[in-house]
Amino acid sequence: MAQLVNTGDRKAGEVQEINSPINLFEYEQLAKEHLSQMAFDHYSSRAWDEITLQDNRAAFSRVKLRPKMLVDVSEINLTTKVLGTSLQLARVIAPIAFQYLGHPEGEISTASAAASAGVGMVLSTLSTRSFEEVATVSNSLQSFQLYIHKDRVLTHTLVERAYTAGYQALFLTVDASVLGKQERDQGNKFTLPRGLHPANLTKISGLDILHAQRESGLLTYFTQQINPALTWKDLEWLQSLGPLPLVLKAILRGDYTVRAVEYSA
Repeated sequence: MAQLVNTGDRKAGEVQEINSPINLFEYEQLAKEHLSQMAFDHYSSRAWDEITLQDNRAAFSRVKLRPKMLVDVSEINLTTKVLGTSLQLARVIAPIAFQYLGHPEGEISTASAAASAGVGMVLSTLSTRSFEEVATVSNSLQSFQLYIHKDRVLTHTLVERAYTAGYQALFLTVDASVLGKQERDQGNKFTLPRGLHPANLTKISGLDILHAQRESGLLTYFTQQINPALTWKDLEWLQSLGPLPLVLKAILRGDYTVRAVEYSA
């Protein structure tokens, strides 16, 4: 049974069971019905007029399969290795912040689902369950998505904790040095409920802005905390912090893909 929490109409942590949907569109519709408007908009929206989001969906709809026929498919095996870890399917769940807004177990529930499906998972810097809690759930591929903060000591600590907890790779987000204007978040004055916070960032100051009633606490957080001066040279510093392989998340150009390889990413 799929489980969703309505964080607007129900108390945090209260669960309602619903019939399992059969496709992604039904999942999206159920989420819209059972999540608060603020939570649904945060999960489903993108920056500005969402033109890129619309283009992405249109591009996926244009993808066509060209199957081979008269091939023996009595035994099918999609198992592969990603970053040295065997997966049942070459898929990794992307990092999603604040998953408690959608489920009382937050990222632990997602990690459990990933393990059951035999796919990987990337834990967000802004997760609502800690490295250590999520790491105990799955022996599948677990990676950590990293923002480089202005506070280098904090960034170093996050990398060390991920490695100590057994994470197998770092996914560095490189397209958020300046956060795009999330207009729906701004309209909703997106904030976290009191008592909810990024579980891996409890020791830094300034987290109260995520609870402040303003245009968007998340936008303010990025402006104050995330390093906007990130360059290729920072990759060398990041790789010097430990042995975890580095993946660059959000490279959109072919020439930059080549450059990433040159930097051993």
